[in-house]
Formats: sequence, C-alpha cells, structure tokens
Amino acid sequence: MEKKITTPLTEEKVKTLKAGDSVLISGTIYTARDAAHKRLVELLDEGKSLPINVKDEIIYYAGPSPAKPGHVIGSAGPTSSYRMDPFAPRLLDIGLKGMIGKGLRSKEVIESMKKNKAVYFAAIGGAAALVAKSIKKAEVVAYEDLDSEAIRKLEVKDLPVIVVIDSEGNNLYESGRKEYLDSVDQSK
Repeated sequence: MEKKITTPLTEEKVKTLKAGDSVLISGTIYTARDAAHKRLVELLDEGKSLPINVKDEIIYYAGPSPAKPGHVIGSAGPTSSYRMDPFAPRLLDIGLKGMIGKGLRSKEVIESMKKNKAVYFAAIGGAAALVAKSIKKAEVVAYEDLDSEAIRKLEVKDLPVIVVIDSEGNNLYESGRKEYLDSVDQSK
C-alpha cells in the first residue's frame, strides 16, 4: 500500500505506518551520518542544545555528493544504518520519529523505536541519483567541516521509501524472509 506523508512526522502519523508500506515523503528532513550523530550525542551528554530540533523529524542516513552545476544536490543514496545504532536511541528518546537508511538495525534500536513510537524506512540503495531527484532544496545547517557528512536540511517532494520497521517492532526484513522461506517450503 502506498501512502503519502508530509513532515513533521508526528506520533499519530507514525502509528498509521506499517512494515511493508511504500511511502512518499514530502517536506523537511535532515541528513546525518555517524560522525554527525557522534557529535549530537556528545552535546546531549554535555547538557547542551543540538544544532537542530529532532522532535517529530526524520533523519536520512546519507552523505550526498557535491551538486553538479544546475542541480540542488549530488547523488544521495542511503548509508548502512547499523553505524548509527550506538547513537539512535538517544535521539529517539528526545523525539526523533523517523530514520531512513539501509540494512538491519540492532535490537536496542528496535526496542527504542517501540518505546518512542518511531519508524525506520529503507531508501533504495543503488538508486542515489533517482533519490536526488526528489530533493528540491539542500542547505548545510551544522558541522560544515564534515563535508559530505555535514547535517543538511533537505526539502523533499515524494521521496520514495519503504517502512522496514514500524512503531510496533514489525520488521519487514524478518517477515519477508519468513514469507519467502514458507513459500519455498510449500513449493516442494
């Protein structure tokens, strides 16, 4: 089932998203990878304010390449999400509602998502140029010294993602594997 959502990603919207849903996201999202996440958590540990308010926001795990002339952004494919796992629960605890990446998440992240009513989306790896077409505006808002890993504020229109883990902990990676294996067993 395809759904369209516009940010901010409130808890009410999160609850309507189920593992396996195809979603088109429009509105504001942020990019951040592991170096930026580490800095964000260090600020929290020091009791300081973050350079962005993550409440009801979506962080896209991407380090876009430089924009070619006439383009808003370069290729913007997803980064392996496990690299953010040590930091994600802290951000979820202060209101982050969505994460976009690729690959598996740790048990701790999934438990934090359930506790905080958040969702994990997968963007399609290998389609970075296609994903970039959904990005209408990009601006570095923090950690410019990190180059491609700086935090960027993106304005997106119909960014295609799939709900991999919903706020109840349903995990498409697990259910999809089970469904496939069941179908193989039945065909024997």
